[in-house]
Amino acid sequence: MATQDQIRSEITQKIADSLKKGSVPWRRPWSLSPNTGAPTNLVSGKAYRGINPLLLSLHQDQYNFSSKWYATFNQWRDLGATVMSRPKDVAPGNWGCGVIFYAQFTKIKEDPKTGEEVEDRFPILKQYSVFNAEQVELPPNLQHLADTEIETKPTEFIDFAPAEAAISATEADIRFGGDRCFYNRASDQIQMVLKERFHSEKEFYATSFHELAHWSESRCGWAGSYPEGELRAEMAASFMCAELSIPNTDDLSNVQAYLASWLKALENDPKYIFKASAAAAKASDHVLSYSRQLEPELIPF
Repeated sequence: MATQDQIRSEITQKIADSLKKGSVPWRRPWSLSPNTGAPTNLVSGKAYRGINPLLLSLHQDQYNFSSKWYATFNQWRDLGATVMSRPKDVAPGNWGCGVIFYAQFTKIKEDPKTGEEVEDRFPILKQYSVFNAEQVELPPNLQHLADTEIETKPTEFIDFAPAEAAISATEADIRFGGDRCFYNRASDQIQMVLKERFHSEKEFYATSFHELAHWSESRCGWAGSYPEGELRAEMAASFMCAELSIPNTDDLSNVQAYLASWLKALENDPKYIFKASAAAAKASDHVLSYSRQLEPELIPF
């Protein structure tokens, strides 16, 4: 069984390799099909959290899957579906995607000061293998899950109601004009260029959520370096776009500006990407909490 450090190192290496190739695992060009978007467990209907969206995006890229639906071998079996056999050119253990679940463990130990027995609680990483709907022989009632054909979309620039509602619900002070987009921490204001100046809706909303992620920093008690803040905001914006079914922007200029520092941090600290994804998820949850009716629950697989 892999140790905690081995699990972290293997995951960090996968993400670093993806970044070196110019692929950003937290960004995927989702279509408007209801079967694409944030990787989601089919049984619970909940989107995966923490580091798992990155791992599942890497898995989708590796095998060119578009469906967002995942489940464990047993979950597929219970639904009457059969996971396809591992192709001969795929190494053992690589056909499914290992997702991470933090299990809380309790150990009884003796307090050196009092000699009394006390509980020591600590989290341990556990891995579960999940499989995409496109890796499964689906029964007739589930055939639609693998249908990821891109739906047509009007070419004119129009407001996207779920995103507009999410942004408005925060009641953040957002002002329009000028030629730059930024968050001013001193005045607690977000500055956005006019919507009409963006090439598409996805560019506008991705930028809006990026700045709202910065707006959430003080509200979430987050502190970190400037490059760390940009990574947190980039990932959080992607998470929010995925949850609201907004195709991710193709503009990677902000990513490229910080790529070297992120890669260096990944190489120096295997826990870095875990901390970044957790911070991004917290930012995403905070911004969307104003418009969510129910908070999403963590799911184990």
